[in-house]
Parts: sequence; C-alpha cells; structure tokens
Amino acid sequence: MTTSQPRLGVLGGSFDPPHTAHLAIASEACHALDLARVLFVPAAAPPHKGGGDRTPADVRLQMTSLAVDDDLRFTVSGIEIERGLVYTADTLRALTERYPDHGLVFILGSDSLLQLDTWHNPDELLSLCALGVAPRPGDPPEAVAAAAARWGASRITVLDTPLMEISSSSIRERVAARRPVRYLVPPRVEQFIVEKGLYR
Repeated sequence: MTTSQPRLGVLGGSFDPPHTAHLAIASEACHALDLARVLFVPAAAPPHKGGGDRTPADVRLQMTSLAVDDDLRFTVSGIEIERGLVYTADTLRALTERYPDHGLVFILGSDSLLQLDTWHNPDELLSLCALGVAPRPGDPPEAVAAAAARWGASRITVLDTPLMEISSSSIRERVAARRPVRYLVPPRVEQFIVEKGLYR
C-alpha cells in the first residue's frame, strides 16, 4: 500500500506587518489542499516591491512568528533572510532540499498569478511546486481562471478564500495616523507594533 507525500504550504511575503488576511488564506489553503502545515516565509528583499522604509528583516520575522504562534498548523522559516534569497524559485529549490519528503504548494494572491510571466523563471517555479491561488478583490474571476489555464490548471487550485480588503500598507498608514488596527492584525502583533513604536 503506497502513501502520498505530505504537502507543505509555502506562504511568502513581506509580512510588514502580517495580518489576519494572511492567516485566513493559510487556513483555507490547509483545508482545501490537505496541507500538513503552512510555512510562512518572510522575504529578505521582495524583487517586485521597492525598498523604501521597509522594516528590518529580523523584526518582520519576529512579527510573523508572533502572528502564527497560536496555530499548530502554521510555522515560520527565515530561510530567505538567512540565505539572502530573492527569487521564489530559489526559495522553493532550497525548501525542496530541506523538506525532501514533502510536496510543496506555493500560496499566492491572484494578483501575483496574473503577473507570473514577469517573475524570475516561472517555468522552473512551477516545476518545483503546485500553486494555491487566493483571489484578491478587484481581480476578475475569468482572468484568474484564464491565467490558471495558461500555466497549467492541473497544478493550480483557485482557493475559495474570503475577499478581505486588508493590506500591510493600509495597516502601516493606520498606525502612522494613530488609528486602530485591532482585529486587522493578531493581538500579539498589535502589541509588538506598539511596544517597538513601528510605523510611526
């Protein structure tokens, strides 16, 4: 009797800060894709985002750990920060070496799927993992379905996640304006932001 490989979800991002929509997406991916767990991977320097005043990587790693600490299905990896990895294909290759007995599922937003042809070596990326796609508000479902078909619908699952219009940038703006972020970020992340004086 053969058993299939356990599946490991990989959710990358700046996580500046991590918020409740990240957790909702990871939870839905666990359910829909039968994932053993989801690995949150804070980026060292995301190639599709400008540098600006990005919060230091070690601080974002701490916040992400606090965000997922209460859910046994979730864990955090600092592999991109530790190794200075920039491109997702390189990260997935490194994770394949670290978790050789797992099948990888990369979780991304539909906005990223629609721009996948601009990513570094998307064909290699898709050779290393399956994709779980979380719809983003404003992305037409037919365009997302067409993009999934273009890249190989058998390896891409569009998730039925709630459309939550929460972004890290809007949270940073709210903190800077001294507006509440409770229920937008996990309580421990909110406390950390206050204690460290972030985004002021």
